[in-house]
Amino acid sequence: MEKPTSNLEQIGARVRSSLAAKHAAREKSLQLTRDVIFHCATAIRAVHRGEYENARGLLKSARTCLEELNDVLADHGDLFHSGFIHNAQKEYAEAATTLALICGQPVPDPDELGIAYAAYLNGLGEAVGELRRYLLDSLRRGGGEDFEQLFEVMDDIYSLLVTIDFPDALTPGLRRTTDVIRGVLEKTRGDVTLFLKQRDLEQKLDKR
Repeated sequence: MEKPTSNLEQIGARVRSSLAAKHAAREKSLQLTRDVIFHCATAIRAVHRGEYENARGLLKSARTCLEELNDVLADHGDLFHSGFIHNAQKEYAEAATTLALICGQPVPDPDELGIAYAAYLNGLGEAVGELRRYLLDSLRRGGGEDFEQLFEVMDDIYSLLVTIDFPDALTPGLRRTTDVIRGVLEKTRGDVTLFLKQRDLEQKLDKR
């Protein structure tokens, strides 16, 4: 009579092979997501320095990493829906949105970016913080004539996100992001109001 456990060795070999492949895919994915985040963070810094072509090149590199990530995880759907993939896609959405809006271009479409909607929405929200930074830097440099339009863009993003009312399991982190945006808008409105008052006062003094 054949032992009931005679097939265990074969099962074990198959399981080890499967887990080894998944582990290799996970390690490769972690490196790719780190590369994406690095390229995106560097792109955002380039945007604030006015180096828009450099930023576009960095975003292109990030997109290449994301596409490779899709290939690596093609047979590992469970890993694709993990937190580190979401974070990488979110950073890409944030960088792409920041570059587009500061250059006066339309908001990037999530389908064209090739990322999940939840990651896109979080990235869209986090771009508001970068727009605030750009706006305040412009005011400090004495420019910022377009600050009203930029603030309106920030408010439009908040107006969209506040309507996305789904459980956190579907839109992880979005409620917190939306709450942060509300605070960012309030602070920015106060900063802009103070700037306008100071500018008006300076103009009145110059006329004396």
